[in-house]
Amino acid sequence: MASTSINAGAIKIIELVGISKKSFDDAVAQAVKKASESVKGITGVEVINQSAKVSNGKIVQYRANVKLAFAVK
Repeated sequence: MASTSINAGAIKIIELVGISKKSFDDAVAQAVKKASESVKGITGVEVINQSAKVSNGKIVQYRANVKLAFAVK
């Protein structure tokens, strides 16, 4: 997990699954983008796992399990 510049207090970690039809990178970006709509001050992201949905021999959906960090106020 990316380090934060918090001197005291606490950091909360939430786990999400980002989904994309484009790529694993985009799935991570989608998770951060969607979470930032309701969670303020995200300071880091850690990719835990990547998986994909396959149909007829082709990847049709990329999934990224991520942990997001933000300071508790």
